[in-house]
Amino acid sequence: MDILHAAEIVFSAQSLLMLFLGVFAGIIIGALPGLTVNMGIALLLPLTFSFEGMAGILMLLGVYCGAIYGGSITAILINTPGTPASAATVLDGYPMAMKGEAGRALGLSTGSSMFGGLFSTIALVLVAPQLAKVATGLSAPEYFALGVFGISIITSVSSHSIIKGLMGGAIGLAIACIGLDPMTAGMRFTFGSYYLMGGISFVPVLVGLFAFSQAMLGMEDNYVEKGRSEDRKVKVKIDRVLPSWLDFRRVLPTYVRSSVIGTIIGAIPGTGGDIASFVSYTEAKRWSKHPEEFGHGSPEGVSAPEAGANAVSGGAMVPLMTLGIPGDGATAIMMGAFMVQGLQLGPMLFTEHPVEVNTIFIGLFAANILMGALGFLGIRLFTKVMIVPRKVLVPIILVLCAVGSYSVNHTMIDVFVMMIAGVFGYVMMRLDFSMSPIVIGIILGPMVETNLRRALIMSDGDFSVFLTRPICATFLVIAAVTLLLPVVGPKIGAWRRIRRAASADDPTNSTVE
Repeated sequence: MDILHAAEIVFSAQSLLMLFLGVFAGIIIGALPGLTVNMGIALLLPLTFSFEGMAGILMLLGVYCGAIYGGSITAILINTPGTPASAATVLDGYPMAMKGEAGRALGLSTGSSMFGGLFSTIALVLVAPQLAKVATGLSAPEYFALGVFGISIITSVSSHSIIKGLMGGAIGLAIACIGLDPMTAGMRFTFGSYYLMGGISFVPVLVGLFAFSQAMLGMEDNYVEKGRSEDRKVKVKIDRVLPSWLDFRRVLPTYVRSSVIGTIIGAIPGTGGDIASFVSYTEAKRWSKHPEEFGHGSPEGVSAPEAGANAVSGGAMVPLMTLGIPGDGATAIMMGAFMVQGLQLGPMLFTEHPVEVNTIFIGLFAANILMGALGFLGIRLFTKVMIVPRKVLVPIILVLCAVGSYSVNHTMIDVFVMMIAGVFGYVMMRLDFSMSPIVIGIILGPMVETNLRRALIMSDGDFSVFLTRPICATFLVIAAVTLLLPVVGPKIGAWRRIRRAASADDPTNSTVE
């Protein structure tokens, strides 16, 4: 009955319209170089509050699926990946377009994107409920350890500097402390402000960090490039877009292999579509019967990264729904939509809200099918999006940022918070900071603090409770490894290379013929 009720929700007129709009907007956002999946979800997040039930969340799922695929359009046609996840698609997609096979490349990209998304959704349906059953036995110490593990992934989603990633996470944790103490209701860092007593509003901060800051970067780039033509006219002829039967038979093993890789990588917190796409591309070349074609327009070279990147969507939802840990930056932002709808992510979600869980499952299926349908039918239309001048695009983004922030609580203070967060995000990005660690700190900070104090109350202040409970200790060890591996790993690798070089130069190791 829960499945039937969920299907009724998804296939209602409002939900289908929201899914369609989400996928359509996501493809356009993905096809515009400089606009990322995270920015698209953050920009449309305030709109979800206008809809009752699950319609808003379904729209965000559509944006998530559509934006990952949309980046392949520009990657193939103008040698510019619309999103980081499409960077590997450039290697063979653009050479195919230059050979007059743009339609073939776009068809392969669309088919592989839909296959990868559907494959990962099936994996989500099979794996998530079983993992949730195991996680229902967790209590405060385990949830604290899970939160610490979630925060530890900031070293993976940060910029090139691990120190900057840790600093971003600390900033997010500091923002999460503003407001009333969750245990004693005492005021913290409110400075006498009634607004700050409720904490910093989550959505305006997200919109500012991901959308307003990008608009400021766009204004700066527009000023630097003033006087130069921005229009990127696509002069490639788009012919047939549906893959032929021969192409489908050739790339089907690549579809399956890359979808498995993308789903697994997506389920690992801190990874993302860019990693999945390059790993899938490398493995496709390794297993290919024609590796010499890679880099010169190989069908597998287009299909592998797209299937792998789009399979991340379902994989990233596994830790989000079962453990409350975001798999990547996009799912970290979507946590806000779940929280607004009163859905507490974690193992209890599957027992307390079975209809909503099944709605998400069916919604992901529908989003990926819509993505494929829109891709095949609207490729010629979506290519026109790339010629939109930045001087037109930036003002639209700024207006949407202001309207979206105001719509949350209908107060101008939220707009000012969004602008402050946007300026802060702009400065941080110019200093090569990543925004994802800040968001993770804001989201997981209250979870860590609350469960730490509950666990200490349970144990009468004995910190050994975190080491004597096996699951808790395991997650803390994994968190420590996750934090230290990016620091220690390169040093170990350099030491091993030195050892190998020294061994190769050692005359005693040479064989005498």
